[in-house]
Amino acid sequence: MLLGSQLRRLREARGITREAAGYSIRASESKISRMELGRVSFKTRDVEDLLTLYGITDEAERTSLLSLAKEANVAGWWHSYSDVLPSWFPTYVGLEGAASLIRAYEVQFVHGLLQTEAYAQAVVRRGMKGASEADVERRVALRLERQKYLVDENAPDFHIVLDEAALRRPYGEREVMRGQLQHLIEISERPNVRLQIMPFSFGGHSGESGAFTILSFPESDLSDVVYLEQLTSALYLDKHEDVAQYEKALKELQQDSPGPDESRDLLRGLLQLS
Repeated sequence: MLLGSQLRRLREARGITREAAGYSIRASESKISRMELGRVSFKTRDVEDLLTLYGITDEAERTSLLSLAKEANVAGWWHSYSDVLPSWFPTYVGLEGAASLIRAYEVQFVHGLLQTEAYAQAVVRRGMKGASEADVERRVALRLERQKYLVDENAPDFHIVLDEAALRRPYGEREVMRGQLQHLIEISERPNVRLQIMPFSFGGHSGESGAFTILSFPESDLSDVVYLEQLTSALYLDKHEDVAQYEKALKELQQDSPGPDESRDLLRGLLQLS
C-alpha cells in the first residue's frame, strides 16, 4: 500500500493517466489501479519502467522505491495459515499488523484480538462446522498470534465498542464465558486499549449496519481503510467519503456508550451474573 500510494503520487504529479501508465508496462489501467491500492504483487521490471516514465532518475530515490517493492513481495508470517483462512482474510491480517490505530465495533462476538483461547475455539468450531480438529487449532493459533500485536513494543492503539449482545451470547460452556469476561476486564486496563460496551438499555444506535473495523497507518501517504466482513467475501473501503461515514458512526457509538471505567463495571456485573 505504501509503495502503491507513492507510485500514484508520482504518476499524478506528472499528469499521466492510469491508462498511459498501464500501456508503458504492457498492462491494463485496472492493473495500475490495483498496484496503486497495494492489491497485487510488484514486478521489479514494472516498477523500474514506471519510475522511468514518471521521470525518477535520482539513483537513491529509485533504489529506495525498488527496495520497497522487494519488501512488498515478501510473504507475511500469516501466509503459512492460508490453508485454513478464507481467501480475503490474509489481506486484513497484513493491514492489521501494519496499523498504528485500530478502531472497531462488534456485535456478534468478542473481537478476535480480545478472545481467550477457549472462547476462540468455540467461535471457530461454530464457524467451521465439519472442519478437522487440526484445522480448528491452526485457525485459533493464528488468532492468538495476531493478539501479540496488542502487547508488542510498538503496539497499536485499539479502540473497541462491543455491543452487549456479544457478551450475552454464549460461546462454549459457562466457564469459557466467565474466562472471557475476566480477560476483557484485565486487558481493558492496558494503556493502548480503550474498551467500551454499548448496553441494551441505550436502544437503537449508529452501529445499525453491523460490525466494522477502521485501520489507520503511521505513514501519512496511506489513507484509512474500513474492513467489512461478509459471509463469502470482504470489502476494503478507502475512499474518503466512505471512511468518513464509518468514522462518524464510530464516534457516535463511543459518545453514546459508557466510558471505559463504567464499561468495566458493566463487565464485572455480567461476570457476577454468569
